[in-house]
Amino acid sequence: MSPLPTAPSRRAFLTGGLALTAAGFLAACGAGTQGSGGGGGWSFTDDVGTKVDLDARPARIAGLNDAIASLWNYGITPVASFGYTALEDDVNVKGRDLAPVKQVGRTYGEIDIEALAAAKPDVIVTHAYPVDSAGKLDPAKPLYGFKDITQQQAVAEIAPIIALKMAGSATNVVDRTAELARALGAEPTGRQDYETARTRLRAAAVQGLTVMAIAAYPGDGVYIAKAPDDPALRSYTELGLTYPDPGGSTYYWEQVSWENIGRHSTDVVLYSLRAMDKATLLQQPTFARLPAAVAGQVYPWEFSSMDYVAQARTLNNLAANLESARKVA
Repeated sequence: MSPLPTAPSRRAFLTGGLALTAAGFLAACGAGTQGSGGGGGWSFTDDVGTKVDLDARPARIAGLNDAIASLWNYGITPVASFGYTALEDDVNVKGRDLAPVKQVGRTYGEIDIEALAAAKPDVIVTHAYPVDSAGKLDPAKPLYGFKDITQQQAVAEIAPIIALKMAGSATNVVDRTAELARALGAEPTGRQDYETARTRLRAAAVQGLTVMAIAAYPGDGVYIAKAPDDPALRSYTELGLTYPDPGGSTYYWEQVSWENIGRHSTDVVLYSLRAMDKATLLQQPTFARLPAAVAGQVYPWEFSSMDYVAQARTLNNLAANLESARKVA
């Protein structure tokens, strides 16, 4: 999920935002190459075109919660983290022993540079988000997780930054994340569970339910996500789910007032876990009158890290909810 296009905390509120790299970018996702860790050193070209060359395979990994969670699922314990929330509030690392990780940022854009340097990372991993539906990256904007270019440059002085692009389908992002994990010496696990979960969601989608993914705020109304612009939602449409186009010319979100939310009727509503919760949504009279709300078909919209393990969990949770839903709109 992408953040709301407003204040930094909001534009960062889900997984990414209109946040990009400061130096030479490549528009194509997956333009980077796999790394190597033999006697000749180690190199990896990321999705914004930055080639990282080191004398040896990096062993101490720091970075954005969303990115390091995936590497953690593949057996790489990070040395430092920063992100939208503290690790203890992040479902993607639930159950992990957090003691080995120095949390250098618990709020979006707030990074303790000295604490990060003290963790002595070899590389710092984060994400890059496009600024339009075509997947364009803007080199004038910081990568996701950084307050501004100045902060990003200060972090880059500590260790090279590797950015993976959050665009296109989640299937591609998941595979690209696995490539990075392999380059770092890990062997990604959970692929079969991921494929099984995809098959389950495909079967749940056969009944033809329409779905709307939202993030809502009392004073702002409802932000309806545009499925082609979100990697996870886009991957669900590839499995047969239908997310009606909410209209509008803005990238990723269409903002709708509470008075007009009734114009957007679907069988199911998915609500962001980082915005108004279900109980609060149902206190809004216009939302409570939606067919999905009346039918009790309002479910969490989970953001999970882009790896086989986390994606399998989220796909199964979504499939379970859809299996109990029916057409009402």
